[in-house]
Amino acid sequence: MNSRAAVESRAGVYSSEGEAEGSAILKVALASAIGTTIEYYDFTLYATATALVFNKIFFPSFDPLVGSMAAFATFFVGYCARPLGGVLFGHFGDRVGRKICLLITILMMGLGTVAIGLMPSYASIGVWAPIGLIALRMAQGIGLGGEYGGGMVMTVEHAPPARRGFYSSLVHVGVPAGFLIPILLLGILSRSMDGTAFLAWGWRVPFILSIVLVAVGLVIRFQISETPAFRRVLASGRTAAVPAYEAVRHHWVSIVFGIGAKIAESGLFNIYAVFAITYSVVVLHLQSQPILNGVLFGCAVECVTLPFFGALSDRIGRRPVYVGGMIFQLLLAWPFFLMVSSGQTALIWLAIALGLGFGHGSVYGAQGAYFSELFPARLRYSGLSLVQQIGPILGGGLSPLIATALLAAYGGYGAIVAYMAGIALLSALCTLGLRTPAES
Repeated sequence: MNSRAAVESRAGVYSSEGEAEGSAILKVALASAIGTTIEYYDFTLYATATALVFNKIFFPSFDPLVGSMAAFATFFVGYCARPLGGVLFGHFGDRVGRKICLLITILMMGLGTVAIGLMPSYASIGVWAPIGLIALRMAQGIGLGGEYGGGMVMTVEHAPPARRGFYSSLVHVGVPAGFLIPILLLGILSRSMDGTAFLAWGWRVPFILSIVLVAVGLVIRFQISETPAFRRVLASGRTAAVPAYEAVRHHWVSIVFGIGAKIAESGLFNIYAVFAITYSVVVLHLQSQPILNGVLFGCAVECVTLPFFGALSDRIGRRPVYVGGMIFQLLLAWPFFLMVSSGQTALIWLAIALGLGFGHGSVYGAQGAYFSELFPARLRYSGLSLVQQIGPILGGGLSPLIATALLAAYGGYGAIVAYMAGIALLSALCTLGLRTPAES
């Protein structure tokens, strides 16, 4: 029996091409989605707390808008750490295996989040509070940087090629689901206790509860088997010596244009789900809970639309769905802020639902399979991680900070609308520049 046949024989539930059959791939996709939910619970909890309380807890000497900018700067630090995690875990994921890396990343993310919940405030330890926050934020960023590539590659390499868009979109459902849980928890806590108690200790509860999610996530990850594609790479002895270097050397066009295509996806998501909260509370002086409820509603809508757009990308192609979603978001930018600035709850909910459910949902639904298929299996974890972790630095990591700075400089949302439209156009053009992969 040759090496490839031996690998496929050991895989058991896989076809001759190495893709999981029926219920097996569904289990892999759902398990990865649950893991992604846990990871984005940790990451999103920080983002939401940044918009609501961190400017008061860790940066109390600044005025509200400047304090928000300082808090969003620590949010940005986590994004800067993500490429390091992508390269580090991509290296071992492409050489040793996807599964072991996923077990380590969930520990890094989860334990970092628990530690943030235990971090003393600025009033207690002074400047060491924001310094400690930055250090923990970097640990979170490294963990998430390695998490995404492993989870997505695990699903794509188990899925049949004709259904990769659909199954990979199930993994992405974990992102809006991961937003739902912490926002819901923070909303319940802020509504059930007075403001002083919430700022003193209430906001810490969801962070500390992350330890439960870490335990659940580890159990789930242990049940996922290694992918047949990676087993074939090992059996053939074709593992890359330095996967990130080879990915950059041989697939630099895909990486550069992929990063550009990623900028608006992550950047606009954080405008809809993070900056909109700050804008409504700090500028419009609205109560935070109706806005949080709007984000909850938008995330719930996206949980439904993601699989639809993923399946649509299987039928009509990844590029048309992706570019169409960018054009929709370009056209939505001005109406989005018109609706939010109205101060009417129904219109704010509609704006966020359109942004998250249809704008981001269409792009993100196609993205997992689209970007994964740009790289061969032996380099896929590293290549995908480079795109997915560098792009958000220029997009999601900067967008709340840039939007807040534009608001402070110009006093209105016109410049923010221009920024949103500009990055949507940039990402659409970069998507058109992506080459058709030679190996999928």
